[in-house]
Amino acid sequence: MAQDRNAGKNGGRSSRQAGEGRRPDEEPTTAVVVVPVLTRQPRGEDDSNRPRLTRSSEARLEEAVGLTRAIDLDPVSTSIVVVNDPRPATLLGSGKVDELAETVRDMHAELVIVDHPLTPVQQRNLEKATNAKVLDRTGLILEIFGRRARTKEGTLQVDLAHLNYQKGRLVRSWTHLERQRGGAGFLGGPGETQIEADRRALQEKIVKLKRELETVRRTRDLHRAKRRKVPFPVVAIVGYTNAGKSTLFNRLTGAGVLAENMLFATLDPTLRRVRLPHGTPIILSDTVGFISDLPTHLIAAFRATLEEVVEADLIIHLRDISDPDTAAQAEDVERILTDLGVDPSDDKRIVEVWNKIDRLDEATRERLLDESAGEKSAPIAVSAVTGEGIEVLTALVEERLSGELRSITVKLAPDQFGQMDWLYRNGDVTSRSDNEDGSVTLSITATAATCDEIATRLRRKSGD
Repeated sequence: MAQDRNAGKNGGRSSRQAGEGRRPDEEPTTAVVVVPVLTRQPRGEDDSNRPRLTRSSEARLEEAVGLTRAIDLDPVSTSIVVVNDPRPATLLGSGKVDELAETVRDMHAELVIVDHPLTPVQQRNLEKATNAKVLDRTGLILEIFGRRARTKEGTLQVDLAHLNYQKGRLVRSWTHLERQRGGAGFLGGPGETQIEADRRALQEKIVKLKRELETVRRTRDLHRAKRRKVPFPVVAIVGYTNAGKSTLFNRLTGAGVLAENMLFATLDPTLRRVRLPHGTPIILSDTVGFISDLPTHLIAAFRATLEEVVEADLIIHLRDISDPDTAAQAEDVERILTDLGVDPSDDKRIVEVWNKIDRLDEATRERLLDESAGEKSAPIAVSAVTGEGIEVLTALVEERLSGELRSITVKLAPDQFGQMDWLYRNGDVTSRSDNEDGSVTLSITATAATCDEIATRLRRKSGD
């Protein structure tokens, strides 16, 4: 195979700790990772929904290996395969399938990961040819989501996506498990076969899960309605998986959300109340990471969760600017936002933030910032790890939500001192003067909304 990179049978095991789902003394499942690169689309496949920007084959391979390791699989062999003529039966050509089967035998692999959507027939035929379990990109992502789900809602959503995925893959010939025959004599065909019974059982489970998810959706709607009554603006962080969303979330909130250099390290959305530097309270939402070719099963199942993004007052699109494929990743995120009803090209709620700026050398950093300086809404460069640029980001968020900062002078009479604590908490008091008549004069920098609230509070207190 093109660009074969055999890691060796024990190449990745000693350095990786035993992960969740297996005992510490248990060997990880070995896998062969194949990244098909199609020079043309299969017949009849609509490419209108595909990204305009294409990733390098090496970047796709790196991502596929990252997905594989995210569920503690051991990629003992990885390769990029150029496919000039996609085969309906196996996707890969017969020669490549024979090579793949030989690699599986030589490496004693238990699993084959194909980083491309496979039809049920293609998956079945590849399993027969390699004598190993085959997972396509959709199945692998579903496995990762199943591992990461922690809340009841997340588990229900993943289960629903799994069942919808499995429903179309009951393609094995189980005629020996036919339960009954229909009709009379030899002309009577088989009655309900095992595959039909399984499909019916899956459909019943799907209906049940949808009912449970509907209950969860109504609960989430109630919580959202309560937040509107407060009302605190909601700021949602979105971005490609591993862009640093959870790290930024922890930096802004001080929360302890899991943040690791791993694809889909967190799955369940987390919301925290945050007070910005000049007193504006917000609800910050950390959402599930996006990825290219995100399975439609998942988008449908997680729609209730992703509605947090649709309903947000401000959307932070976080990009890993140090990744060579950052432009293609950004386009994938924008396409998913479009599917959710958010127009990235026209929606004024979106703020683009470039993360991991600390990983760039000085020349690259200056070049990127110079190129973006002339844009209508220049991105904010930050490092969620070091804290660089975070003050600029929070100031911009506060300005977008509450208006530009103003400097005002407030004189409090002795009977208004009860407002002083509120003023210190919601504004930036730059100076204070205690007057001889017992009053206090404060110089305050605050948002436009806070300045209006200050005027209302003091007017109400004075009885105007």
